Amino acid sequence: MDKKAQARFKKHLLQNQSDLQATTITGDETVELDQSRVGRLSRIDAMQEQAMSVERKRRHNMELKKIASALQRIEEDEYGYCLHCGEDIAIKRLELDPAASLCIDCANKAEKI
Repeated sequence: MDKKAQARFKKHLLQNQSDLQATTITGDETVELDQSRVGRLSRIDAMQEQAMSVERKRRHNMELKKIASALQRIEEDEYGYCLHCGEDIAIKRLELDPAASLCIDCANKAEKI
């Protein structure tokens, strides 16, 4: 991959990182029950909402880590190569997900595990 393409992907990754860092994701709060509604369903709804909030926060943090890893690979001139097999990652794949670290074949194999 040429330096111009790497610079373009770096710019996109930095923008995504900035956007994610500007977004506040919560998920550690305790379950608050609506005192106007009493019953098992309201407790279940509150617990489900908390679980969804925790998962959103986990995904948010995981995406930030993927972006940081991709930026590190750019700095080390290893960006665009599959971390598993070492082959080039298709440009179209990187355009869809600039933080991709696996080629499509290795990503498909990883999903099956």
